[in-house]
Amino acid sequence: MTPQRRKLLILGSTGSIGTQALEVVAHVNDLAKAGRSPIEFEVVGLAAGRNATLLAEQARRFGVTQIALADASGDLAEGSLPANAKARRGPLAAEALVREVACDLVLAAMVGSAGVPATFAAIELGRPVALANKETLVAAGELVIPRACRDRTSVLPVDSEHAALWQCLAAGHSSSDGASDERHQGAGMKNDRMRRTTLEDIDTPFVDASCVAKAILTASGGAFRTWTKDQIERAAPQDALKHPTWNMGAKVTIDSAGLMNKALELIEAHWLFGLPASKLDVLVHPQSIVHAIAEFVDGSSIAQLAPPDMRLPIQRALTWPFMLDGVARRMTWSEMRSLEFSPPDLTRFPALGLAYKVLELGGTSGATMNAANEEAVAAFLSDDPARKIGFGAIARVVEAAISDLRVRPLNTLDDVWTAEREAREYVRERIAKGQAR
Repeated sequence: MTPQRRKLLILGSTGSIGTQALEVVAHVNDLAKAGRSPIEFEVVGLAAGRNATLLAEQARRFGVTQIALADASGDLAEGSLPANAKARRGPLAAEALVREVACDLVLAAMVGSAGVPATFAAIELGRPVALANKETLVAAGELVIPRACRDRTSVLPVDSEHAALWQCLAAGHSSSDGASDERHQGAGMKNDRMRRTTLEDIDTPFVDASCVAKAILTASGGAFRTWTKDQIERAAPQDALKHPTWNMGAKVTIDSAGLMNKALELIEAHWLFGLPASKLDVLVHPQSIVHAIAEFVDGSSIAQLAPPDMRLPIQRALTWPFMLDGVARRMTWSEMRSLEFSPPDLTRFPALGLAYKVLELGGTSGATMNAANEEAVAAFLSDDPARKIGFGAIARVVEAAISDLRVRPLNTLDDVWTAEREAREYVRERIAKGQAR
């Protein structure tokens, strides 16, 4: 059987998710050559932020002629790219790549709000999205998910916890009346479409919210899981960047250290699965083996267990609806001795509680939270003493922005940009006045 060719465009190809996605692509294509995969990938576009050298290397390795680099001054020498390559530059380059290059699937793996325009463009064009950019749903989920539902566009989770929850919910799904699609508030996989085999035939992960008592995302606890509140307050960047189990970029690792990352993921889960805040919860699980748990109304629970390896959820999203031999590590069950779970300490990690406030407020509050956090993390990592803030100040300044700034209805992306601009200005002003220490 000739494998079905799936044209893939990767946003954020030089980051942690992007580089691992290319490992998955090479693995699946090797399976296809051996007759062990019904699909194979053709990478038709790559977008990166600043790493021009790695971007060019990836383009050469995978024969990609359509590329984008956000850094307009990045060194993309003509000889470093494949013949006839077209290089777009500047902050709008990734969005232009999405709009100009036909593909079957977009992997959205750019970090932060910079990835929102290109990801939303893919949704507008009806292109299935494998979503690793949680900020898109935090800042603009109220726009993205209704648009995806209207156009029946697939949004497939790549974050490890959401990919795991997808698997749990699919395994435990049942519907009493067959009409749960109509009740679902977010983007859902339709019951009668589970057997289809092309991305055009499927929507996003199905869940009947009425069957779910609780959807639980796990958190490793980050670098400060056992630290006291005073120690966390005084933590230095090098301390926060020492994640115990995951190898991630600086921004995500800092977010993880204060559980801000989990707050963003709760909001993402709300939009992906259409679950209300009352059905979303977090447990600290330092082994990072159980990635999500779905508790159902009948009292049963289903958990997804796997080693902490992002290639597994990446492969699941990119190859859906097929399940292929994995490139990721497997469980060594004979060596497992214990699994620990505990509720998060909101006194030491107040950022987590902000997710529930944003879900209550709606509108532009998510965009405010996301932008304020990005600005605060940048200040924490800054070498400029005039801009520098302590780790404990990150959550405080984000909470202040959510509380003090006006929440407006979210009607267009312009509303997102306005809210983000106001939040960034608010954080910078507080720092300049010494009110964010």
